[in-house]
Amino acid sequence: MSKQPKVRTCLWFDADGEKAAEFYVSLLPDSAIETVSRPEPDKPALIVELSLAGTPYMFLNGGPHYKLSPAASIAVRTADQAETDALWDALLADGGEESQCAWLTDRFGVSWQIVPDALPRMLGDDDRAAAGRAMQAMLQMKKIDIAALEAAFRGNKS
Repeated sequence: MSKQPKVRTCLWFDADGEKAAEFYVSLLPDSAIETVSRPEPDKPALIVELSLAGTPYMFLNGGPHYKLSPAASIAVRTADQAETDALWDALLADGGEESQCAWLTDRFGVSWQIVPDALPRMLGDDDRAAAGRAMQAMLQMKKIDIAALEAAFRGNKS
């Protein structure tokens, strides 16, 4: 029996927390729904405890009183452009909305940052001029384009 995490981030949903949890665990390796608390068998779950890529979450179907906002987001590091594209496209499917600089909001209203490993590496580089060029390129993007970032970082015009 595994030990339950002492701390979980809780996200408040109107009624779709279980559907969101099922969708998210299908997208990220090392993810699973751990427990579903359903006070009435034929009603939506009240609480879903899950892990996304090993990070614990709790989704609460609390009704319409509170709304999710970009003030809280789930940040996911991706290894390459293929992983970035696949996750970005899946999260936008069926009603998601792109934002700026690696951010999007999915159909459930959850905000995400899909951040290729290359982005923080370039932004934190000791060559501050190159890092600045990468930052300026990123500020023009919605989904991060690693090749365009690298070109800006190197000072190539593209």
